[in-house]
Amino acid sequence: MSFGRRVHIKTDEEVELLRESSLLVGKTLAAVADRIKPGVTTLELDAVAEEFIRDHGGEPGFKGYGGFPNSLCTSVNEAVVHGIPNDKPLVDGDIVSVDCGVLKNEFYGDSAYTFAVGEIAPEVQQLLEVTKECLQKAIEQAIVGKRIGDIGFACQHHAEQHGYGVVRELVGHGLGRSLHEAPEVPNYGRRGNGPRLMDGMVLAIEPMINLGRKEVFHEEDGWTIVTADRKVSAHFEHDIVVRKDQADVLSSFDEIEKVLQQQKRKV
Repeated sequence: MSFGRRVHIKTDEEVELLRESSLLVGKTLAAVADRIKPGVTTLELDAVAEEFIRDHGGEPGFKGYGGFPNSLCTSVNEAVVHGIPNDKPLVDGDIVSVDCGVLKNEFYGDSAYTFAVGEIAPEVQQLLEVTKECLQKAIEQAIVGKRIGDIGFACQHHAEQHGYGVVRELVGHGLGRSLHEAPEVPNYGRRGNGPRLMDGMVLAIEPMINLGRKEVFHEEDGWTIVTADRKVSAHFEHDIVVRKDQADVLSSFDEIEKVLQQQKRKV
């Protein structure tokens, strides 16, 4: 990942283009959510996502990026992020982080959601819920005058209160005409530290929280990051614009969660 050094403040027009791309990611993840069940493969999910993105006037933002071979990053259980879709079927009790990027109208959207496959263990369910809360608490800090460290502190504090490990090696980032722009947005930090947040900064905030220790390592495929203790990890990501009183969230989980609610009712 290469981050440009200069922070690009976005105009209102650019923000709306970013919103369009980010919302398309959410709709794509909803189409994927509709297919997630025991027996499906992550390669099948990848095909669903690519077709959906192209049918809606976008291009997969990850495919070919830095040599990545697919449209989705699908990270199962102890895989934290950057998992490559494969033909191994998901099984009951798995969790899978699905990270998706879209390029539309020259701007990127980038969002992730961690899904339960069938019935998952209560402690894993709690990890998912707390990681999503970490994201919300981080977003609450993304206002004019705060600093990057305030975002990281909010995420880290909430995760560590529950005894979870906060990944250090991977971070959120700025977003715009490039998938990864300045500044880096760690999920840990000290309040009052780091670059000051300015109106119009667009950030992808993405807590990566481990059930066990914080340490991770690279798999031999050169992409997949896994937990060192092989305990499961969760990952949620939103794109936001820093504003004066509260952040404007560009991406959405609404369509995804509508699908998940419908699936619960069928059961």
